[in-house]
Amino acid sequence: MSLAEKICLSAAFLFFMTGLLTGIWKYRHMARSEDATSPVYVDIAHRSSLLYSFAALLLAAFSAHSVLADWVNTTAAVAALVFFAFAIGTYVIHGLLQDTDNQLRRPHRLGKRQLPSWVTGFFMLLLIVGEVGGALVLGAGAMLGIWLG
Repeated sequence: MSLAEKICLSAAFLFFMTGLLTGIWKYRHMARSEDATSPVYVDIAHRSSLLYSFAALLLAAFSAHSVLADWVNTTAAVAALVFFAFAIGTYVIHGLLQDTDNQLRRPHRLGKRQLPSWVTGFFMLLLIVGEVGGALVLGAGAMLGIWLG
């Protein structure tokens, strides 16, 4: 098994466990709430963790079939997975702080602090490049492997 596959499967496990644990957190809020709801970002953290766990499995499958060099696959996998993790982490932080129901609403806040206006846009640009770029490299390597290999 390649390093990229090992990293992807490890991330899938961590994201899945995060999804299960944030599900308990979500349930606790729902059980205590008069309207049976949880804070927005507690719900988002729960759902995104589960979705990212399966996305990590997909990246593992792409890695397994990619004809690209191992270092290219590993770099692409790490790029995507790091931003998956950052996204989940951001949702957990907003869920803990209960500071917003829309992290993209201006002014951007983190707890009681207002973030500089450029921070969120810059982070989103890096996230797009990392997630889409990493997935594109692994997917293209896999497509080359299964169709031309």
